Amino acid sequence: MWDAASAWFDEQCHVRAQDSNQRNTGPPAAERTNSTTRPRGQPRSFFFLNNQNEGIITCTECNTFSGGWREERAILHSEDSKFKRCQRCTLLVFGVWILYILKLNYATEECDMKKMPYVDPDRVKRAQKYAQQVLQEECRPKFAKQSMARLFEHRYSTDLPPFVQKAPQGNDAEYRYDPPFGFRKFSSKVQTLLEILPEHDFPEHLKAKSCRRCVVIGSGGILHGLELGRALNQFDVVIRLNNAPVEGYSEHVGNKTTIRMTYPEGAPLSDLEYYSNDLFVAVLFKSVDFNWLQAVVKNETLPFWVQLFFWKQVAEKIPLQPKHFRILNPVIIKETAFDILQYSEPQSRFWGRDKNVPTIGIIAVVLATHLCDEVSLAGFGYDLSEPKRPLHYFDNLCMAAMNFQTMHNVTTETTFLLKLVKEGVVRDLSGGINPL
Repeated sequence: MWDAASAWFDEQCHVRAQDSNQRNTGPPAAERTNSTTRPRGQPRSFFFLNNQNEGIITCTECNTFSGGWREERAILHSEDSKFKRCQRCTLLVFGVWILYILKLNYATEECDMKKMPYVDPDRVKRAQKYAQQVLQEECRPKFAKQSMARLFEHRYSTDLPPFVQKAPQGNDAEYRYDPPFGFRKFSSKVQTLLEILPEHDFPEHLKAKSCRRCVVIGSGGILHGLELGRALNQFDVVIRLNNAPVEGYSEHVGNKTTIRMTYPEGAPLSDLEYYSNDLFVAVLFKSVDFNWLQAVVKNETLPFWVQLFFWKQVAEKIPLQPKHFRILNPVIIKETAFDILQYSEPQSRFWGRDKNVPTIGIIAVVLATHLCDEVSLAGFGYDLSEPKRPLHYFDNLCMAAMNFQTMHNVTTETTFLLKLVKEGVVRDLSGGINPL
């Protein structure tokens, strides 16, 4: 933090390190006699402690910094105060930024998947039997949309396009809010992206099916050991989230992917997680997300200064052709957050967010009801009463890690999913929402 702050001051100030002996001797006697009076125009010195070498940062070009030190003493004092306020503000920003990064990377405890609780063989059999039962039943056309409309009435739209279209739909719903709930102030960036994306709808071979079954596969640790992979591969549309891997876990989560839905920081870094016929559905949360998507679609290098605005490493390349990219309609997120979950609309804040942004998983569930006739879920459900259970099927995070996130309202989302399952709108194949 100090080095970054010092670099800022170096643009205006010359850094001079003096050892303790030089500081103790003070200025020559001739200079000390007139130390109380400084000739007008003579540069002022400001002293800051450097923890590394205890040097003194001396401003020798304050004329440049202040716009002129040849003013009266009152004006000099005012400029001095501005300089100090600027210094404090800069240090505060760097300090808060570092604390935020530390918080994002903080984990209270690790849960080794190899030491996870014993998986009951009877539960494995029940899960596999239930999944096959769902697949063997006759598919019900428009069932998901009709059920959502019945359950949420005017809060759910049955004709909402899932992806951003090149031709306007006759309303400005997409541009009413800032990302991720809309694209207000980003209309030019959206149009630029749509120009380089040759397709904007669901693939024709999937639209042609008279009745489509979707399964949204979450990242929950509950998937480990259920061996549902073979059943999951039989669904017409398989939606995977963020960087949840297939390689090495296909026995439990399958290896078929129709849609990979994520935001830049969540996109898999490994090329092995992308298949040539996948759809990559981008969820755009902030300004630089548009830059990132344009770079990966055009196979260009993302400028270094843009990369600084991501909170973790992002994929530099995605091995898919432009026709396989889609932009999630932000109205889907708005519908999920404000209409269905009934979160408050976004309020401007100096730091952080209200808990009004749904998780990617919940957004994907609502998206699936717009895409498919029937929807099933696997790997969903946060059991916060078991803090030492694995959070994901592919890493060592514990369930307790959810207590440290500040963006999502897990309790409200759990209630929503439970309502969908109990009302029969969706099927819970792994039993993480409603035990089998």
